[in-house]
Amino acid sequence: IIEDDAYQGLNNLSTLILTGNPIQSLALGAFSGLSSLQKLVAVEINLVSLEDFPIGHLKTLKELNVAHNLIHSFKLPEYFSNLPNLEYLDLSNNKIQNIYHEDLKVLHQMPLLNLSLDLSLNPLDFIEPGTFKEIKLNELTLRSTFNSTDVMKTCIQGLAGLKINRLILGEFKNERNLESFDKSVLGGLCNLTIEQFRIAYFSHFPKVDTEVFNCLANVPVISLLHLCLESLESLPKDFKWQHLELINCAFNQFPALKLKSLKKFVLTNNKGISTFNKFEQPNLQFLDLKRNRLSFKGCCSHTDFGTTKLKHLDLSFNDVITMGSNFLGLEQLEHLDFQHSNLKQANDFSVFLSLRNLRYLDISYTQTRVVFRGIFVGLVSLQTLKMAGNSFQNNLLPDIFTDLTNLMFLDLSKCQLEQISQTAFHSLPRLQVLNMSYNKLLSLDTLPYKPLHSLQVLDCSFNHIVVSKEQELQHLPRSLASLNLTQNDFACVCEHQRFLQWIKDQRQLLVGAEQMMCAQPLDMQGMPVLSFRNATCQMSKTIISVSVLTVLLVSVAGVLTYKFYFHLMLLAGCKKYGKGESTYDAFVIYSSQDEDWVRNELVKNLEEGVPPFQLCLHYRDFVPGVAIAANIIQEGFHKSRKVIVVVSRHFIQSRWCIFEYEIAQTWQFLSSHAGIIFVVLQKLEKSLLRQQVELYRLLSRNTYLEWEDSALGRHIFWRRLRKALLDGKPWRPEGPADSDSRQQEVTTST
Repeated sequence: IIEDDAYQGLNNLSTLILTGNPIQSLALGAFSGLSSLQKLVAVEINLVSLEDFPIGHLKTLKELNVAHNLIHSFKLPEYFSNLPNLEYLDLSNNKIQNIYHEDLKVLHQMPLLNLSLDLSLNPLDFIEPGTFKEIKLNELTLRSTFNSTDVMKTCIQGLAGLKINRLILGEFKNERNLESFDKSVLGGLCNLTIEQFRIAYFSHFPKVDTEVFNCLANVPVISLLHLCLESLESLPKDFKWQHLELINCAFNQFPALKLKSLKKFVLTNNKGISTFNKFEQPNLQFLDLKRNRLSFKGCCSHTDFGTTKLKHLDLSFNDVITMGSNFLGLEQLEHLDFQHSNLKQANDFSVFLSLRNLRYLDISYTQTRVVFRGIFVGLVSLQTLKMAGNSFQNNLLPDIFTDLTNLMFLDLSKCQLEQISQTAFHSLPRLQVLNMSYNKLLSLDTLPYKPLHSLQVLDCSFNHIVVSKEQELQHLPRSLASLNLTQNDFACVCEHQRFLQWIKDQRQLLVGAEQMMCAQPLDMQGMPVLSFRNATCQMSKTIISVSVLTVLLVSVAGVLTYKFYFHLMLLAGCKKYGKGESTYDAFVIYSSQDEDWVRNELVKNLEEGVPPFQLCLHYRDFVPGVAIAANIIQEGFHKSRKVIVVVSRHFIQSRWCIFEYEIAQTWQFLSSHAGIIFVVLQKLEKSLLRQQVELYRLLSRNTYLEWEDSALGRHIFWRRLRKALLDGKPWRPEGPADSDSRQQEVTTST
């Protein structure tokens, strides 16, 4: 039940759908208040008559659908005169059997010049002659309406005098009523004025001859759908057909037409045709041959179609098309479509060279591998280029668009592209839409944006983009209004923080920013890119900085400790033994090659002389089982007052001697007194001495002893050395017993 004023106040409502409601009662004011209603759908609401349908006040109504109801009478109520904007009335699948002159009285009085009427699926038996005389309709549909060819013939004759833009006859695929179709059925159409005629789904359509379509000879537009036609060869040349559409009509071979007036020809979905045959249509401008599994050899030139006026050519969804001509004589073409056909030899020469007027070209999914860079030469007027699903040599997009300066739409999706030449787009200043989706791009940086001054839409979805450099993103055209980066391999890591922040800042520019997901690292996989938090990176940076600094300090400390380990040991020893008395008067540093001189000269003269001096010698005084370096420091330096350095050629070349000498320098510094006595055994060349820079400097700036093997030289040498050793030696008187004991010890040690 719909009561009065049920929709009161809905002044802006334009569409009301009541389908499937078992309405028992409609108040007279049920639809009051719907002052803007344009479409009313009242399908299957148990409506019995239009007379009781309270819609007379809906002056804005354009479409009324009362299909699938229980209406028996076609009588249009008087209130239809109050519906001046009504354009479509659907009365299909009702119970209407007869149509009388009185039923259309309102149309005779106030004709609705633009009304389309659908009476399909009504059990129509009779139309009173003259009922439609001088009535003008935009469209009349009568499908699956007649139970026999006789009834159909009678009803068509009842349409005499009708002036109609489009008449549709036939049946539905699943609603077949006619078991046969007599070729005289359409004879009554001679009394109608028709602009467009369509007939569909007649299983037993008669063989086409002059009589079948004789009454349609002057109809400009003819559409034949799902009819069993074998050929149209018998059609007279003088038929005035300008537009012929043949869809799924089971042709066994390509129809050989000879209609001089034909301007538009559509032949689609006829799977029985395998080979294209040339034909003569001198005025043909529009040719659609898609979805026929046709094969072409030597396509295409004016000799194939018998015309030089062709502007639209669609050869899509066919079989192999071998290019053998560069469209000679077809220079007026504006639209060319090869999509999903197997295009051959398109790379061998500039096949489109003649098409300077072409506006639209589609070679998508044609198994074309672009190698020849001059493939698009000549297309100076092209505005739309679709070449998705093809491939390029080395998966690189080269500079092949040189002549396409007027291009506005470019589709390069699913082309397996990995790289793009930096000059690929340099001649496309007017490009507005670029589709690069479903490729293998790793970064947005590979796209040369700078020449694309007019770009508005860029689709890079379904690639392998991980990141883009911030400086490259600044080169995106200012005109860009839509950027699609969904379904890529974004790395949501702090290293790419600036790029991830850019995504957040550009939400209005990015299509489906909420659907942009992280692909790595694993713990972020499947998470929205927008969920990445920069604060995490700041915390991580702090932790990393502190960690790096700590590791650096520990490393430096470790290196310094390792490098100066023995120096540190010496420092520790100085603190430990600094206040105690020394065990030895001198620690002797020498090369093992000079050991004979040390034993026979140095030890004999110092330890057996008067006063005697106690020397620390590694072969005699170092503690067994202790590391050499530890003995050098603990026994040699820590327990000795002085250090005697025996400098020779062998000393300079010995790494151990140099090590002991470097420790001696540190020992001298830490003990705060000059305790190193240099003894030079032989004259040394300066070039050899300079190998040890510090030693050379010390010898140059300090007094040293030089050994001379002569009586006078020996005397002076030993006097000076004893004097140096006596410096700082604590004096302690020794008795004879002590002296003998000391001499005994020295002798035994030697």
